[in-house]
Amino acid sequence: MNVLKNKKLFLLDMDGTIYLDNELFEGTKELLEYVKNIGGRYIFLTNNSSKSVDKYIEKLASLGIESTAEDFLTSTNATVLYLAKKQYHKIYALGTVSFKEQLRQAGLPITDELENDIDCLCMGFDTELSFQKLEDACILLNKGVDYIATNPDWVCPTWYGYVPDCGSISQMLFNATKRKPIFIGKPEPTMAYLAMEKTGFNQEETVLMGDRLYTDICCGVNAGISTIFVLSGEGTMEDVETSDVKPEFIYRNIAELYRKLC
Repeated sequence: MNVLKNKKLFLLDMDGTIYLDNELFEGTKELLEYVKNIGGRYIFLTNNSSKSVDKYIEKLASLGIESTAEDFLTSTNATVLYLAKKQYHKIYALGTVSFKEQLRQAGLPITDELENDIDCLCMGFDTELSFQKLEDACILLNKGVDYIATNPDWVCPTWYGYVPDCGSISQMLFNATKRKPIFIGKPEPTMAYLAMEKTGFNQEETVLMGDRLYTDICCGVNAGISTIFVLSGEGTMEDVETSDVKPEFIYRNIAELYRKLC
């Protein structure tokens, strides 16, 4: 616990960690206030690329949490940086309207129609998925274009269970084309590195909390920072026992963490 009390930068997953659908978990507001009171920062890290940061600000506001764009880093942010470095001629964006708009606003050459000069397929978590998009993706992948995906999450939690996330859709496309994407979001350490660079805190001062071993906790391990696994979302203790990825700390939920810190 002394280790956690020395942390100043808290990187917080969202879905399944601080809320589920429209239910804010007990202890979330208290933990955020704790971080402010110790002179620290919190950054919300999410692999969910279906919403823009503006939508997340609205989401948290509806749950009673005020936030600004500076409080967020998403898998879309990390994907934009990757795509900009590659300098593609034309990118087919398979995702929500919000996802495509974020890529366009970043100055990337985006299309959602089949064109002859497409040299990359970029896929996000698409809550507006259609068969036409899947067919377009298969055509492009069979042509050999580069293939990028925002995140490898198998499912996204909801109040009634789970829905297929980006990783599940990419598996379906693999079954059809035998092509696998380069995943950009967690478990890659990019977002954690960006958060530390953005806030000025170092690895020893930083901790990442999430409900998935294979994305959240693995991201923290890959970034060389402390990790907190919470059992309020997808992950279970059975996962911990069977996985090679081991969190440094385990709590039932964010409320239990807060009580331990205070």
